[in-house]
Amino acid sequence: METQTKKGGGLSMPTRPGIGELAKDSARARIGVVMGEVGGRVQIRPIGGGAEWDALPHNVEPPSAREELSVRLAIRNGNSRDGL
Repeated sequence: METQTKKGGGLSMPTRPGIGELAKDSARARIGVVMGEVGGRVQIRPIGGGAEWDALPHNVEPPSAREELSVRLAIRNGNSRDGL
């Protein structure tokens, strides 16, 4: 995960999710899982699986707490429909 240090040596704040973490591509308004970085782009896979898409690093940010909760609830509901 990339971090940014506040001026004056304060605490580091995460600026972009790392591999395996949920991330929001603000340019596409989509949330997925960071799979890696290639050629200066962040590769993100949809939550339910499927083809990865490339996002510009400055468009990738952590989802809000509400967005993350919504995604996790959708995953859980999808699993319950599949009998898991």
